[in-house]
Amino acid sequence: MADLANEVVIAPDERLKTECAVIEEVTPELRKLAEHMAEVMYATEGCGIAAPQVGELVQLVVIDCDYADDKNHNPYYLINPEIIVADGEERELSEGCLSFPGISVHVTRPSHVIVRARNLDGDLMQYEARDNLLAVCLQHEIDHLHGVTMVDHLSASDRMLAMNDLAKAKANGARPGELD
Repeated sequence: MADLANEVVIAPDERLKTECAVIEEVTPELRKLAEHMAEVMYATEGCGIAAPQVGELVQLVVIDCDYADDKNHNPYYLINPEIIVADGEERELSEGCLSFPGISVHVTRPSHVIVRARNLDGDLMQYEARDNLLAVCLQHEIDHLHGVTMVDHLSASDRMLAMNDLAKAKANGARPGELD
């Protein structure tokens, strides 16, 4: 099997800055993409991945913040996810990203979110998370669908420092899933 980490789109690739298309229907190809995204996410030890991170510019996210090993996977597949509530105390946490190997940055986000999305059966689902990794991951991955990355939440000077750190990490061989 090919090295799945090589399939992750790495910043500053323009696909990571692109607004993704709304998905009109669940097709066998979409299911296959979702399963492939999950494989890439698990292979790189991520807890979430968005379609543009594998080069597909559609509104699809895969999240699994609870897996502990190769046997206990319970991914959420979110089609056209939309944050309908983002409130609660603002929290600053260190975030990493498969598309920014070798670095992490401090991002401030609301501590509570409610997200509405369709699953792979086409059913409308609602996800709520407060003060946990899922709350951060939902916001982080949905940002990707709108061309927003974690460094876009930083000041201009901090963004420049982060991109310099990314260039150094890449030059030193950092791979998706590796943090500083």
